[in-house]
Amino acid sequence: MADKIKLNIGNTKMTLKKSSKLVGVKTKASSNIEETKGVKKKILKNLGGFEIIELKRKGPSCDKKLDALRKKEEVKLGTHVYYAEGSVRPLLPTGEIIIEFEDNTNLEEQNIVFDEFALEIVERRGDCCVIAKVTSKSPNPIKVAKYLQDVSMVRFAEPDLDTLLDEYDGEFIAPHDELVNHQWHLKNPGFVVDAQWPMKKGADAKVWEAWQKMGNMGSDKITVAVIDNGFDLTHPDLMNKVSKPFDLWTDSSNIEQGDPRFTHGTPCASVAVARPNGTGIVGAAPNSKFMPISGTSYSLRATEKMFKYVAENGADVISCSWGTTDPAFELSEMKKAAISNAARNGRNGKGCVIVYAVGNDDYDYVSYYAQHPDVIAVAACTSKDEHATYSNKGPEVTICAPSNGDWPITAARAFWDEGVSWESGAYRFWRDGRDRGDRYKHFGGTSSSCPLVAGICALMLSENPDLTSKQVKEILCKTADKIGSPQEYDANGHSKKFGYGRVNALAAVREAISRRGGSGSSDSQDTSTTTGPTTTTPPVVTNPTSGSTTTGSGSTSTSSGSTSTSISSGRGIFRFSVQRQEPTGFGVQMGAFREYGNVLIYAERMQKLFGEPIIVSINQLAGETVYKIVVGVFNTREEARVLKQIMANHGVTGFIRNIKDLK
Repeated sequence: MADKIKLNIGNTKMTLKKSSKLVGVKTKASSNIEETKGVKKKILKNLGGFEIIELKRKGPSCDKKLDALRKKEEVKLGTHVYYAEGSVRPLLPTGEIIIEFEDNTNLEEQNIVFDEFALEIVERRGDCCVIAKVTSKSPNPIKVAKYLQDVSMVRFAEPDLDTLLDEYDGEFIAPHDELVNHQWHLKNPGFVVDAQWPMKKGADAKVWEAWQKMGNMGSDKITVAVIDNGFDLTHPDLMNKVSKPFDLWTDSSNIEQGDPRFTHGTPCASVAVARPNGTGIVGAAPNSKFMPISGTSYSLRATEKMFKYVAENGADVISCSWGTTDPAFELSEMKKAAISNAARNGRNGKGCVIVYAVGNDDYDYVSYYAQHPDVIAVAACTSKDEHATYSNKGPEVTICAPSNGDWPITAARAFWDEGVSWESGAYRFWRDGRDRGDRYKHFGGTSSSCPLVAGICALMLSENPDLTSKQVKEILCKTADKIGSPQEYDANGHSKKFGYGRVNALAAVREAISRRGGSGSSDSQDTSTTTGPTTTTPPVVTNPTSGSTTTGSGSTSTSSGSTSTSISSGRGIFRFSVQRQEPTGFGVQMGAFREYGNVLIYAERMQKLFGEPIIVSINQLAGETVYKIVVGVFNTREEARVLKQIMANHGVTGFIRNIKDLK
């Protein structure tokens, strides 16, 4: 096989180049591969189930060296290591290939493919989707995938590739829930896996990519409250993650279930937080806690009670897929104040992030709740990046998110949900009548786009819990993708249909990460009523640690963690020496700052606390200079992980950083 090969991987055409010195091997349990002739050293202990080793440079080619290793008694399996063109991250084929056959391809035809390449079936996911693996008689899995991509009966074929997610502590494990391939709003492949229905590839919320960037699927320290009716807390995707439930109608923690009039809360909650459990679907923030608040109400007292309860009981994000467009029911000032209080004072003063659906009336104005200046007002777009015709429009629309209007969303359904009464059979729950499970159904409207955005907000707070609610809204606007005609948007980049564009979870998470250690473009909550992005200003950095700080004599003393005036003003006198750091090794990144004065203060504090060298990387982000602080320089990731734990014990959060990636 040539040293370079082009493959369709996900949404991109990737050029893979074979490494000239790295290979992957699986060995017997008692073997030490580093003692094997021709091996220079072990690079990684585990990548895709293989040990990654570096071969000695002298002698035969990498192909011949790998063939020689495969013949060694201690080596059970060997494979090449690759690099994507333009990347320095090693890619390793695990040996498995995901194959999606064209509809109506029968088993006999599929078996021809399996026999041709000596493939073994690992798992079937429906009539046309198969996970297969190469055998000792098969060609290289990269080569097999390349051939399969040119076979007419194969819709797509991708080799399963593993790589390092070395920017963050923790590896992203893709969910394998049965219906996750139907969740086009998370990652849109351009088609429905079991229906002849074309969509626009990439017309999605970029949630899958956000998970990959994070190296996980969010934090269980973040709580998403869903205020609605009809929660099925026995549903496998929602059970075992419920936190502090409350029923407004019974004034208790006992959520009433089984009333066929109320089923709406179950699918809404699942879009936001359905957990990955190997069955069904996953939500946008599947690791987040779920706070069900049952009982929507226009009542002032109930409005005050619901928002007071969620704010006081630890909700970080509040999803509300309900409201009114009836002019007779505009919000009173007291109701507006109840929402404002949660949005500005919840989360210990950072504010709860409140997300409202704009409504499904095809009006030129949005729900009166969504008009509130402190909430994120979510409209709906389709699987083809078009405006969902039912979605209300107006100047208050913050952002849009994928929902039905072309092809529906797949969501959980309550066990008592009777479906659409005018049609019998599976058509009660599924647009095309194809039954996909008795606990799920097709769903949509701004009722679905709203919790999708709420889940994305939870991902942002998972990466940067110091963001205020206002900053979360600002980031969503700033990072959204413009869809539809450019003429839809005014001079400020706002559209009455799409808001500031279609939500982009990947870009939003990236921006949230970049603001770690600082408060971003707004240093506090205020009474501004703007619905769009605000002008970026230098942050006032709050103290991320409640550990020790240095005194004037150089000794350490316990600090309460309050912010010193020198941090906010960037003042101080420092003595330091500077030397250039080679881009090798691992450290713990604890923050990124826009103010150089803050860099000096925190660099001094981290060095005094932990006694390790401090690395400062200078970068440009959106035209501004950003300083990243990394504590320690170690040869291995494990050594850096030890420091990370020590820092965590002092209340300093950080993540493992490969120093070469700071460039």
